[in-house]
Amino acid sequence: MPELPEVETVRRGLEPAMTGRRIERVILNRPDLRFPFPAQMATVLEGARVERLDRRAKYLLVRFDNAQTLLVHLGMTGRFSIEADDNHQQPGDFVHAAPANPAHDHCVFEIEGGVTVRYNDPRRFGFMVLFETALENEVSFLKDLGPEPNANDFSAPYLISALEGRRTPIKAALLDQAFIAGLGNIYVCEALHRSRISPRREARTIKGERAERLTAAIRQVITDAINAGGSTLRDFASADGALGYFQHSFRAYGREGEACVTEGCEGEIRRIVQSGRSTFYCGRCQR
Repeated sequence: MPELPEVETVRRGLEPAMTGRRIERVILNRPDLRFPFPAQMATVLEGARVERLDRRAKYLLVRFDNAQTLLVHLGMTGRFSIEADDNHQQPGDFVHAAPANPAHDHCVFEIEGGVTVRYNDPRRFGFMVLFETALENEVSFLKDLGPEPNANDFSAPYLISALEGRRTPIKAALLDQAFIAGLGNIYVCEALHRSRISPRREARTIKGERAERLTAAIRQVITDAINAGGSTLRDFASADGALGYFQHSFRAYGREGEACVTEGCEGEIRRIVQSGRSTFYCGRCQR
């Protein structure tokens, strides 16, 4: 499932195609995705101008000048494509994404200037929610989210305070969206490896220098992943807009049995299952 950096990459890809333009037509080719499309979605959005595109955690937020916001979650297979001047661009193509089939174009936005933005989702695990922008703090998907990994309010003191007394493994704690917003399985594994902290360690023991290392690692891995997508997103070097993905730089995730890349470490990457999710880590240098 796309994580925060991939969703940010998609946001950046959609931004120049949508921001400042008016929605001329909304075509819904089925009544629902994971949930039904918002009632009167086409009526509300047609004629509205896109003011900006934001991201909160793993959600895209499309802001309109009629005081409405469209929240989009990509699920496992959701993706957007942009058609303009006979060019086809794919803003975000993820590790396990299947080739796009036009039969799965469930929502189409026709935008002024001859731009068409298509939402394609073969498994339909994504969803869209429309709400009044002023009521954002009441939206169930947003109201309980913790700070963003790169926000000013995410810090080592916050980490220590939020983990106080928690006996759950640190891996599980970092996946709690009420604790920190947007982190998923891949980048938690990567941050724990960079900070040399075992995913099995009890969350309450993350204090002092460990907390500093973990905070810095989380910030850096998210920044590196966003930069890896954004650097090639801007020029769409290949015909279908394929990106230079951060997975080529994974230190731990998906590398079971391979040598640990930490300098001076002679261990190898192991895989265990925690709460039904694969965890990749080095048992020698992560403590």
